[in-house]
Parts: sequence; C-alpha cells; structure tokens
Amino acid sequence: MHTKSLLYFIGVFLWVILCGRFSIAISPAALKKRFNAELDKPLQPRYNAAPGQNLPVILNRSQDKIQLCRWGFIPHWAKDVSIDYRLINARAETIMENRIFRSAFRKQRCLVLADGFYEWQKTPLRKIPHRIVLQDKSPFAFAGIWTGWKDKNEHWINSFSIITTKANSLVAEIHDRMPVILQPQDETDWLTTPPEEAANLLQSYPANLMRAYAVSPRVNSTANDDPELIKPIKLKKEQVKRLDEFF
Repeated sequence: MHTKSLLYFIGVFLWVILCGRFSIAISPAALKKRFNAELDKPLQPRYNAAPGQNLPVILNRSQDKIQLCRWGFIPHWAKDVSIDYRLINARAETIMENRIFRSAFRKQRCLVLADGFYEWQKTPLRKIPHRIVLQDKSPFAFAGIWTGWKDKNEHWINSFSIITTKANSLVAEIHDRMPVILQPQDETDWLTTPPEEAANLLQSYPANLMRAYAVSPRVNSTANDDPELIKPIKLKKEQVKRLDEFF
C-alpha cells in the first residue's frame, strides 16, 4: 500500500476511535482578545481541523503569541512525520509515565485553541457525528503538549498532541473519551506550574457548561471544511428510534 493511502486509512481509523477533529472558526480579533496574545501568522477558519494540519497553539515558552503548529506529536527520534497520525492524543491517566510524552509533559505544555470538537456516536445504523461546544459558545483551550523536530532538510517543525480524559456525563452519551478542556483561570497554571500540580488540572470539563448536537456526516471527510459543517441537523425519526433502541 502506498504511503498516502496508508495515511488516509489511519486518518479514518482515528476519527472513529479518538478525539480526532475539532473546529476553530472564531475571528482572529476575538481569538486575540480571548487569549491576550498576538497572531504569529494569518489565521484561516477551520471548521474541520484534522491531524496533520497546522493549527493555532500557545506554547509555554511564548505565552503572548498564537502560533501555527502541526497536529500530531513527532518525537525527536522519529524518522519522518508519518508517526504523528498515531500520536494526536495523549491519555491523561498515563502521560506522566509514557516514555513518548512524559518529557514534553514536564517541560513543553501548550494551549490548543478551539471553539468546538467532534465525536462520533455508535448506533445500529452508522456512526453519527456530533459537535460539542460550550454553552456560551465561547472559544476555549485544550490541554496540550508540544515538541520540536527537524526533517532531513533541516526544517524545524513544532507539533502537538491533545490530552484526553474520561468523558463527562454529556459526552459519555456519545463517546467514552473527551479532550481535556481547561478552565480559563487554569490556562496560565497549565503552562507554568510544576508537573505534579499541572496533572491535577487534567479533569473532565463540567457537563452542565457544555452542549452537544448532531451535525452533517460531511464532517467525516477532511476534504470538507466549510461553515455548513458546524450547523445542527435534525436526525430522522427512524434514526432517533434506533438510538432509543440502542440505549
């Protein structure tokens, strides 16, 4: 199988089992105001942010700057970037011991900026994509870790992984895992505190502050990246009935 084909199937596999898509479509001005940071480069809206893309992140070493970094952790020993598709998430429960992530957790934490994320709900018919947002629709930050890697041409690539934890009661109806969303008052602490204290911040976000809704299956393909993807859809009666039977 060709490398491109292999990566495509890895990508499909990831959205099925992991926290593998999110959105960050808020205006650059609003993002700068919310995080009190300047944009390093022009920012385009992402309605279907996916692994392998360059996405807005605030690194602990440059807390006043929003930078574009590649989603998918590339360890310093990696031979090429293809490994990043397998390292888009890091589990909160094991991050302090995991040999791939533990050094970055100690020294290189980051905020991954978003305004929503997607999870797929298994049903007897098919997997139904849902978008999860905050109740007030405000942007937020995932807890992340980052690293730097040089390719064979000496090009420097900063990459990141999003930390996941057990789903709260809202997300658990869709998926058993969710990305760690930091409370606004904890964002600076995540970037600056010792590892033992930072680990205490890796909690499920309160379910009562979030909402979820079904979206178009067009989000399944990373080729689609437009405003229609974040709009709610109504499930057909037969789909709702099958969901009731499933649960």
